[in-house]
Amino acid sequence: ARSFADIGDIIRGKDHYLGNNQEKEKLQENLRQIFQNIKGNNPKLSTLEDDQIREYWWELNRLDAWKAITCDAPKGGVHYFRKTCSGGKNPTHKKCTCANGDVPTYLDYVPQYL
Repeated sequence: ARSFADIGDIIRGKDHYLGNNQEKEKLQENLRQIFQNIKGNNPKLSTLEDDQIREYWWELNRLDAWKAITCDAPKGGVHYFRKTCSGGKNPTHKKCTCANGDVPTYLDYVPQYL
């Protein structure tokens, strides 16, 4: 299973996955091509390095990725969402964001154990 942090690491090219190297390389090659297309279609991005494009894309799209992963999570006994907004006093609003619209970051950028 992949977490939100894992997806961010994969997109940004910082994943430490130690599984099937052929699959990982195939995925990274596909991502390189996607980010080259993004870079080629936007003249403002043409001077950025590949890793900068990846970071740019992730910052621009991480909220949409979060929504895609979590907005259909079931309610009730599932403890995927916990009180982390407003200093830990309030749960996430409608499962996806804090009331101010921020993505809860307790599942974001968690270091991987190697």
